[in-house]
Amino acid sequence: MSLKKINTKMLDTILKKMVDTVDQSKDEIFQIGEQCRNDFEELTRELNEVREMVFKVIDEGEGLHQQSKFARLRLSEVSKHFQTYSEDQVREAYEKAHDLQMKLSMNRQLEQQLRERRDELERRLQSLGDTIERAEHLCSQISVVLNYLNSDLRQVNEALEDAKQRQDFGLKIIEAQEDERKRLSREIHDGPAQMMANVLMRSDLIERVYRERGADEAIKEIRDLKRMVRSALYEVRRIIYDLRPMALDDLGLIPTLKKYLSTIEEYNQETSIQFVNIGLDIRLPSKYEVALFRLVQESVQNALKHAQSKQIQVKVEVKKDKITVVVKDNGKGFDKEKQKSGSFGIMGMKERVDLLEGDITIDSKIGAGTVVLIQVPLTM
Repeated sequence: MSLKKINTKMLDTILKKMVDTVDQSKDEIFQIGEQCRNDFEELTRELNEVREMVFKVIDEGEGLHQQSKFARLRLSEVSKHFQTYSEDQVREAYEKAHDLQMKLSMNRQLEQQLRERRDELERRLQSLGDTIERAEHLCSQISVVLNYLNSDLRQVNEALEDAKQRQDFGLKIIEAQEDERKRLSREIHDGPAQMMANVLMRSDLIERVYRERGADEAIKEIRDLKRMVRSALYEVRRIIYDLRPMALDDLGLIPTLKKYLSTIEEYNQETSIQFVNIGLDIRLPSKYEVALFRLVQESVQNALKHAQSKQIQVKVEVKKDKITVVVKDNGKGFDKEKQKSGSFGIMGMKERVDLLEGDITIDSKIGAGTVVLIQVPLTM
């Protein structure tokens, strides 16, 4: 069918209804996810309380067990030498042994109930965690659909030859945007947001430590609190820098890499990072500078977070017709055969290199570190 014969108004009406329906579904899934998160937090608090009660009941049970043991021994002695004890002494020994036995039985029953409640809460938390993860995944997928439905694809239509290419191109762009948003959201949630929540909890703890243990112990907690705040500040700065370092536009690739690696080394004092530039120190087209910076950034972060490297070496060689980048670390490495297929970090690196028509090789062995070799043809 010719595109000219399509009723665009009807398509707009249908599209609007689809967008409204999908958007409403997204809101409902989001609300489900939020409710699950609230329930997850409540259950987590209850689980912590139940665990503390279990430990307390166990301690009490051990004390009651010892007391009951001595009471039974006393009763046994009184029973054997009945004639030498008064009626009141016999009655007292029997009642005490019976009372302790009843308390111990109730203690064991309470412990069993608390253990069952603890196991139930753990199962519910696992189920809620799975539900939250599925809700986030659905929201992300629906966002892709919404963005695609709302996007104006006319300019893309002019650039592509057929409808299949237009669809693939549009979806690829939107999925990349959504993946980046999701990654940034998770980094903020798992990094600064989590740290700030811990800061609030730690501040409450400091007050209690000050009241119960005194000023010296409270000062130690304050020092730990300062370290947590410093780490949170570093994470915020790193996330801002990850969005796009301004120095890349102003100074170019080589100076920006020097500054970035120096900053990373400063915040990871146990790791030595060496940068070597053995080629031309010239400005490159923006697409090369951005892609190569992100590739080095991803490789270094992998070496720090996953490989726990103590030494990282970054080499860059820029020639007139080719750019070579080598990132080498002495970390714990990984088994390439067992590496999860579709890993977002490695997949993203390969896609960046493919867009530049280059090659990437990742050589790693367990206990022997990792070497990332990137070669990109340069067309000025």
